Amino acid sequence: MRIGLLTREYPPDIYGGAGVHVGALVPRLRELVDVDVHCFGEPRPDARNHPVAPGLEGANPALRTLSVDLSMAAATAGVDLVHSHTWYANMAGQLSRLLHGVPHVITAHSLEPRRPWKAEQLRGGYRLSSWVERTAYAGADAIIAVSKGMRADVLDCYPELDPDRVRVVYNGIDTDFYHPVPETDVLTRFGIDPGRPVVVFVGRITRQKGVAHLVAATHRIDRDAQLVLCAGEPDTPELAEEIGSAVATLSGARPGVFWIQQMLAPAELRQMLSHATVFVCPSVYEPLGIVNLEAMACGAAVVASDVGGIPEVVDDGRTGLLVPYDEQNTEAFRQGLADAVNRLLADPARAAELGAAGRVRAAEQFTWTAAARQTVEIYTEVLAG
Repeated sequence: MRIGLLTREYPPDIYGGAGVHVGALVPRLRELVDVDVHCFGEPRPDARNHPVAPGLEGANPALRTLSVDLSMAAATAGVDLVHSHTWYANMAGQLSRLLHGVPHVITAHSLEPRRPWKAEQLRGGYRLSSWVERTAYAGADAIIAVSKGMRADVLDCYPELDPDRVRVVYNGIDTDFYHPVPETDVLTRFGIDPGRPVVVFVGRITRQKGVAHLVAATHRIDRDAQLVLCAGEPDTPELAEEIGSAVATLSGARPGVFWIQQMLAPAELRQMLSHATVFVCPSVYEPLGIVNLEAMACGAAVVASDVGGIPEVVDDGRTGLLVPYDEQNTEAFRQGLADAVNRLLADPARAAELGAAGRVRAAEQFTWTAAARQTVEIYTEVLAG
């Protein structure tokens, strides 16, 4: 079985959960089937890259994406099945299906109708990305959702789909890599005191990740705790300015605020998570949230919003605390985040207990080996018709 796997992100160019997913899944898939990876960007030793078409370098990002998809579709001749990840590669999968007569499987990492704020970033391109996703989902032979919550979202957004075509395969986590480590040099390099409580956030600066809610909530979090925002890649200059102003105001109101505006290397991230008294995931939309698994694997207690697939990862009261999110009452959400974090800061033994349970849950229930096996089972079913 030869698979054409289509993705925007692929190591070393990873900026989000979909890239982490593909980077971890492909080696396990290759133990079971032949996989040709097609990705955006620069050449890779184990994948075929597809650059933006000449003359479109300055075009709307959605048009640049479609030019890459055309190149990908032309290159997938000879595979038995194509598997696309995110709207960036979905049209390549749909075109490959039509052009080469092969099945198309999609992994749903997020949904455009659930992310209306992307119109700030893509402008009219958001209408194109939404059309691409809707068209590809309608034509796909199978859709893999990364959580039960994501499956429900897929069927809610696209009710015309046959529910039997939408399957669930959870993301995994490499607990051999993500585990508690004693080193603290990364913390001290950024001026963080490892001897004091640390509250950590990791994510892009986008409406989806809820970083503005966390910054606002931190005004109410114990002043003895340090807040570490590992947050970069703002969606728009306007959002970068908005968050920058909010962080500056917070820094003027309390000590111990650290904003790391760069993507940490995996080993650096592992160290940061290992020394987090509390890891906070304030997302307003999250199909699963691999970063929660990374934090749990490193032994950090998690405080997270109860949206999307997060409740399927964070076991409320056992591996972390869930906070209800209501977009009509964000003030209550912010207060809930502060209250949950303060509860764990006031009881370090309880935080450590939740963190240890999270490590066990991540190792036992979320593995990339299982994800690869279940994915190949879906390939086999689709090919069998």
